Amino acid sequence: MTSLHGVGPALAKKLEKLGLFRVEDLLFLLPLRYEDRTQLVKIGALVAGNRCLVSGEVLLSETVYRGRRNLLVRISDGSGQLMLRFFHFSRQQQAQFQPGVRLTCFGEVRRGSVMLEMIHPEYRILRGDQAAATNDALTPIYPATEGVQQGRLRNLTDQALRSMQEAPPDELLPKTITKKLGMPSLAEAILFLHRPPPTADVEQLLEGRHACQQRLAFEELLAHYLSLRRLRALAQTEAAPALTEGGAEVSEFVRSLPFKLTGAQQRVIDEILVDLAEPHPMMRLIQGDVGSGKTVIAAIACLKAIACGVQAAIMAPTEILAEQHWRNFSDWLRPLGIEPAWLSGSQRVAARRESLESIADGRAQLAVGTHALFQEGVEFKQLALVVIDEQHRFGVHQRMALRDKGKLSAGHPHQLVMTATPIPRTLAMAAYADLDTSVIDELPPGRRPVSTIAVPDTRRSEIVERVRSACAAGQQAYWVCPLIEESDVLDYQAAEASFHRLTEALPELTVGLVHGRMRPVEKERGMRAFKEGLIQLLVATTVIEVGVDVPNASLMIIENAERMGLSQLHQLRGRVGRGAAQSHCVLLYKPPLGRLAKERLAVLRNTNDGFVVAQRDLELRGPGELLGTRQTGLPDYRIANLARDADLMPEVQMTAETLRHHSASTASAIVRRWLGDAGRYGKV
Repeated sequence: MTSLHGVGPALAKKLEKLGLFRVEDLLFLLPLRYEDRTQLVKIGALVAGNRCLVSGEVLLSETVYRGRRNLLVRISDGSGQLMLRFFHFSRQQQAQFQPGVRLTCFGEVRRGSVMLEMIHPEYRILRGDQAAATNDALTPIYPATEGVQQGRLRNLTDQALRSMQEAPPDELLPKTITKKLGMPSLAEAILFLHRPPPTADVEQLLEGRHACQQRLAFEELLAHYLSLRRLRALAQTEAAPALTEGGAEVSEFVRSLPFKLTGAQQRVIDEILVDLAEPHPMMRLIQGDVGSGKTVIAAIACLKAIACGVQAAIMAPTEILAEQHWRNFSDWLRPLGIEPAWLSGSQRVAARRESLESIADGRAQLAVGTHALFQEGVEFKQLALVVIDEQHRFGVHQRMALRDKGKLSAGHPHQLVMTATPIPRTLAMAAYADLDTSVIDELPPGRRPVSTIAVPDTRRSEIVERVRSACAAGQQAYWVCPLIEESDVLDYQAAEASFHRLTEALPELTVGLVHGRMRPVEKERGMRAFKEGLIQLLVATTVIEVGVDVPNASLMIIENAERMGLSQLHQLRGRVGRGAAQSHCVLLYKPPLGRLAKERLAVLRNTNDGFVVAQRDLELRGPGELLGTRQTGLPDYRIANLARDADLMPEVQMTAETLRHHSASTASAIVRRWLGDAGRYGKV
């Protein structure tokens, strides 16, 4: 960057915060929006709320004190008058605005107490008979960082664009693709997006739908996809222990289960067993809706590994979910002489030491825990299979860290990752291109769809009566609230306040409370009491979103449902409907509902299909929430948007396969351009 005029070491350091390390990076720092400074607007035609360029003569300039010091400058162009208001100004600045001075200024027009005004507009003093200048192109507004003004960024991108025109970037996309999709060249797209002509469709640009944006988004999606496929190809070249024994043990285990596996479960098990028998690492994602029976599939995979004389590990994102897995696996595997080890961050020192020793010397054939499993100090004797539950809570880096824990003389461990958040196919293509995918698209027989209704919170008393009658009939209920305590900022129902109110309103019931700030042992005690039927109504925050399995719970009430995402609501709803009784989910909302909230709640009322819910969630909220970006560090796309550009993914996939097989050097160049030399996910 220091090769650019005006960039010294200090500015270069600030630019790094925007991801700008090389001149070429500037070309891909696209504007967030655009302002129209291509034409002067008459002051008499100004409309409040618009951002406009105006020119006028100073009529009056004065400093007033209204609680704080204000510099007021009144200008006119003959068609009307406009007030410019400054709160921060110097004496020299004040002296510039003498009556008769002409200037141009740009800013947002607001309603003032006397006339329309602009607060702290950008302005330029005109000298002599100098004419007011307009821009030839729309003015870009770039992502900002402290100490780097918009004017500086425009100047630097001007320099980068001049360099690009002298030496255009390589066209890495095959001509057949750009022609088929009607896309411009890379240089044309970049120039247009940085300096759109006055005739450009600004609305289309803001929506990210312009052909020039699609051209760049396509190449960026392609780079990420190629990077993940490279990880996949790398895994195919690596060794892993081929797990070919244990067929009899698996068959016996399946026969001993108190239920019959569904056709979908059996199909997925067959796919996994084929993978495990290969001498290179399995990398498979299981997608299955809430309650589709993923856990028993994971148990069969682990049993297969243990029967081959090696270790397996299961990692879950929360202690509650990890503990439930530990209990389930212990119940299933203890009769076979297998005692799973438990490992979590909150363990007592002695218990942790015992778990670590048994994992290290191989006595623990199965280890179950949270991310504590891949922290320093955890050593496995022969880890050959890693199962990761709720995959969207973990990033690629974390997957790799656990995988590296199991590096053996026989190679890397096999990986099985599971999610109960169904992911639309196009999104899964982009986010999990390093994994093979299995879908459990069938629920166990006898599972009745949960009936869902949306009710305004003004009818709370009716819902309390509904809880009373359900519990009197021997059923149990959940009452979920978004916050733990009352908040002045967010008008949500807080769990503790709801707990006290419901305890008072339902004195004949045993009401429990579980939330994320409790100590794990308290949380566990509350969950266990509910599971054992000692608590009839459990008031909880969204910590019960995944993992808790209480067949007798048939009623789910969710407060402030309008504030939650569809996938989260669907996960919560999945906590009921696990027993024989017809189950119900009540979405309590605070009226009036906005358009988006109405749409979300309608989706849940109309379908129990997690894939339909996920597709609508993607359309309404975008991929970040659906895939848990905040937890995982899912790649931040500079230009592409997974929700908006999902329709490009099938073409991206086909192009990637063509490049990988026929032009590996071009594929590497695309990854390097967008992700750097090491790739977004690091060298593996």
